[in-house]
Amino acid sequence: MVKRWITKPIPDQEIVESLSKSINVNPYLATLLVQRGVTTFDEAKHFFRPMMSHLHDPFLMKDMDKAIARLHAAISNEEKILVYGDYDVDGTTSVALVYSYLKSFYPNCDFYIPDRSKEGYGVSKEGIIWAEENGFSLIIALDLGIKSADMVSMADHKGIDFIICDHHLPGDQMPQAVAVLDPKRSDCQYPYPELSGCGLGFKLLHAYARKHRDESELAKYIDLVAVSIASDIVPVNGENRTLAYYGLQKLNNNPLPGLKALIEISGNKNELDISGVVFTLGPRINAAGRVSHARFAVELLIAKTEEEATALAEKINIKNDQRREFDLTITDEAIGMIESDENVLRAKTTVLYKETWHKGVIGIVASRCIEKFYRPTVILTSSNDMITGSARSVKDFDLHQAISSCSDLLEKFGGHKYAAGLTMSKENLVAFQQRFEQVVSSTITEDMLIPVIEIDLELPLSAITPKFRSVLKQMAPFGPENHKPVFQSGEVFVKNSLSAFKDKHIRFLAAQKDDEAVVNVVGFDMMEHYERLTRGERFTMAYTVEENTYNGITSLQLRLKDIKFD
Repeated sequence: MVKRWITKPIPDQEIVESLSKSINVNPYLATLLVQRGVTTFDEAKHFFRPMMSHLHDPFLMKDMDKAIARLHAAISNEEKILVYGDYDVDGTTSVALVYSYLKSFYPNCDFYIPDRSKEGYGVSKEGIIWAEENGFSLIIALDLGIKSADMVSMADHKGIDFIICDHHLPGDQMPQAVAVLDPKRSDCQYPYPELSGCGLGFKLLHAYARKHRDESELAKYIDLVAVSIASDIVPVNGENRTLAYYGLQKLNNNPLPGLKALIEISGNKNELDISGVVFTLGPRINAAGRVSHARFAVELLIAKTEEEATALAEKINIKNDQRREFDLTITDEAIGMIESDENVLRAKTTVLYKETWHKGVIGIVASRCIEKFYRPTVILTSSNDMITGSARSVKDFDLHQAISSCSDLLEKFGGHKYAAGLTMSKENLVAFQQRFEQVVSSTITEDMLIPVIEIDLELPLSAITPKFRSVLKQMAPFGPENHKPVFQSGEVFVKNSLSAFKDKHIRFLAAQKDDEAVVNVVGFDMMEHYERLTRGERFTMAYTVEENTYNGITSLQLRLKDIKFD
């Protein structure tokens, strides 16, 4: 697939020069920092040395004072508190965080996760009835609830109060809860709106601890917040960067028993970064809710002993293997459906439906289809006599807005710019396919339909030294809004050692000038370039800088993202 390279603007050179001198780094590194909004010595210190004291006062969030007052009243009056969360990684880590913290000093609480296939997304009627039957008078909703005004009203009539902690965009009707903590509320002035659901749960506990307990107790659970930030693909800047920084430290040095068991069962031997969490822990935690019930994931995350955690992790790993099988089978079917229909192949969108597809993996399948066809994609299946599905988008295209334009055809929908969930009646399927294609076609540009590689800056290979790599490492954790820097180098040629491995990857030593030192380059799934590289053609490459450890020896390595021949 052809990719579009976009080079970020070069910032003001006076600012770059000033920063370069003040923190003693070369102009290339200073440029990267200025591109990320770091322009002064103090900002650089803040960036390279995140501190928990940098977190905002939780009471700056709209309704936080009401939430803490109601929570404290429930604890003082020995009411039963139900911690209620979504079935994905963000939801289950949120529940594990809040439940574990409360349970450590207050026994009168429990947790509830809706069944993905039977209850669907959001606060469910079944959940409210269960809470009433079991005598709960306060529900703390995590990573959901902002669009559950009807369910909150139903609970209110049953004498059950709600505290909502949700980071999704509010709908037209705000739930009439005791407190609605959502920094995306138009009337909320909280300085950082991009917290994960678990991050919001952390802020609730931060506020409670500040007023009624010891804030240091929260450090025990910070690795859960890092897992949610990584898995929910929220920006890794501001407060999220600080929480992820400390959460990853704990994850790699002293994780909770459940997370430790997952790391061990995944076979991971490397230090986990944001990407490592996304590809090793996230899918396993998600697997419980996708092919069974997410309650198992919470039980793992709140496990107190390593023995208990290991037994639960083994069961969840089996679920993950099942999830992977469903994922691969359905992806093959979906790609086959696209390739066998000329109209679907030529469309600007993909909207596919099959009633037997497993509801738990259709979001993953949507992402896989985008990897191959790169366009807004909706994968649908049958659930409870309705059609339900997951949607994913491409860079810069607002999927949520496009789905909103089809809202009259939907029973419910919700999500973000790049990911959403939706439910409709079966008779509206064809109308939705047609409308969604029409809306997207009229608003998406041709450029948006070409995958993008964002280049931070052009770099001579001679600039890539161990010190350069050392400073780059300190810019982590990397993720959205603080991506691992991508560089471009031109007039490159293969100096020697070109080889192919596993019939699809390439490796070689590259240089820009005959008399300069060479650098090791690896390109995964780039076998199509092998022939031209053997002919000695010069090229421009886009790549990231990383370390490769082999037989105990660590060396610099460039990982290719794309090649353009000169």
